[in-house]
Amino acid sequence: MVDAPLTIAQATAQLTAPGQPFETVVAEIGSVEMRVWRNAPPSLRHILESSRRFGQRDFLVYGTQRQTFTEHFGVAATLGRRLRELGVQPGDRVAIASRNLPGWVAAFWGIVASGAVAVPLNAWWTRDELEFGLTDSGAVAAFVDAERRDVLANAWGRLPDLHHVIVLPDVAAQDSPAAAPPATPRIWTLDELLGPLDDELLDEAPPDPDDIATIFYTSGTTGRPKGAIGTHRNALTNMMNLFFISQRAALRYPEAMPPADLPTAALLSIPLFHATGCLATMLVATAAGHKLVLMHHFDPADALSLIEREHITTIGGVPTVVMQLLDHPRLAETDISSVRLVSYGGAPAPPELVRRIRQTFQLAQPGNGYGLTETAAAIAVNTGPDYVERPTSCGVPVPVCRAAIVPEGHEGLEPPADVPPDTVGELWVQGPNVIPGYWNRPAETAEAITKGWLHTGDVARLDADGYLHIVDRAKDVIIRGGENVYSLHVETALFEHPDVEDCAVVGLPHPTLGEEVAAFVVVRAGRPLQAGDLRRHLAARLAHFEVPTRYFLRGVPLPRNPQGKLLKRQLRSEAASLSTSIDAASEDRPA
Repeated sequence: MVDAPLTIAQATAQLTAPGQPFETVVAEIGSVEMRVWRNAPPSLRHILESSRRFGQRDFLVYGTQRQTFTEHFGVAATLGRRLRELGVQPGDRVAIASRNLPGWVAAFWGIVASGAVAVPLNAWWTRDELEFGLTDSGAVAAFVDAERRDVLANAWGRLPDLHHVIVLPDVAAQDSPAAAPPATPRIWTLDELLGPLDDELLDEAPPDPDDIATIFYTSGTTGRPKGAIGTHRNALTNMMNLFFISQRAALRYPEAMPPADLPTAALLSIPLFHATGCLATMLVATAAGHKLVLMHHFDPADALSLIEREHITTIGGVPTVVMQLLDHPRLAETDISSVRLVSYGGAPAPPELVRRIRQTFQLAQPGNGYGLTETAAAIAVNTGPDYVERPTSCGVPVPVCRAAIVPEGHEGLEPPADVPPDTVGELWVQGPNVIPGYWNRPAETAEAITKGWLHTGDVARLDADGYLHIVDRAKDVIIRGGENVYSLHVETALFEHPDVEDCAVVGLPHPTLGEEVAAFVVVRAGRPLQAGDLRRHLAARLAHFEVPTRYFLRGVPLPRNPQGKLLKRQLRSEAASLSTSIDAASEDRPA
């Protein structure tokens, strides 16, 4: 007879007991008392220093380039020194505007180890957007790839705070000569700046846990991006959260989870300039000694080749990455037997994806997490047998994070007490990973954070067992004739149709109902899917008012930002420009 696994509560109590690695204590952060990880490192600099113990183990793989932990440490430590020699002081902002490159990783660690603030900028941004990020952050130096150098060539004169630009090399790209540099800023190549490498960090006290370490700009899907201020404590709490979740899963399901001595090789297919790529993947790999295989940009065929060549054990990022891998024709001929974990977050995932992962990756466990830029990535991850059992949940919040559901109409500064299980409302989160605020945005900070509680803008519920279920983004709730329609609920039902490759549900203006429900559907190649087919499919699964009345069938991908989040604002604009939908179903009659 097989013993029943420990419950979540039992495993948590065992791991967080006094004297254990994940012991928690109460600390005051920003005048708010909250639980923190007692054994969390005090600063990111400590992570870089401790990474030296991994020596000649492969750390970064990019194309034909391989870099060991020792080699990476030398570059990062030297960059920290060179930044100081250029006049960069603790607290100064240093931007990184580049695709995923080994130099991106070294730049990040050199910046934070020197006490400066790393400001990752979206490499997909236009010149005006990049100029905004550099100006808004007040960056005094910037690391860029050759493409961003050329994009910004005519903007340098409008950036008086920017004194130095360092161009990162890309062994997989054909670089073009730089234009004649202006007097300010000075433009360096990485090699020119580095010179002879040092093998020691700056000889000074490391940053304080609550010093600013990063400014990540929000994705900007609803307006101008805001700079989310991240402290060393924020980033390291997230790292400890992920280590704790992994240990808890291994304690509860030792036979299902990857063995502790299995070398980990993670495929980084999402951008480093987002919290998921940087804090949830790159930071963890640096701290744990994992091999990190970088992709300049995601391509499913290239990803499959790397999985086979590098014996990748961990893949994921966002659900669309996994779905493209599962749909690729080369999957059947690729050796994917090394994969042990397929985990994702950053966007809603259809429950059908869990079944497909289990069917395709025979040894892999699926995982789905929830977090925001404002929470330094993850507060909860649902993985292994728990995720198979509860595919609509993103897991139980970690012990140092409080999650509360705030029903509509609540006006207090703190969440109401005794909210019944399965109540639907806005999710508020409090913990040492929640950012202190937005850069130079006091009004937005006050609106988003009260008494340490972050108002996430996500509609959610907590079930009786404490599992978190994201129902929708507050801005994506469609109000049709007075009834709330949660777009994620409708999208989940659409994904159950075998001919649907991808989908998005939005609200469009309606003269009498206020809003009507519209579905954008990417049809699998060669399938004869019609809007009427979808309407009948949904009518059997949804309430009358939830069934879309307009359908836009397409053979091209839906618009997404680099993190994989749907750009629903763009879809609404597309719909507004069309007088009728493609293969539209007729307006539904009231019941």
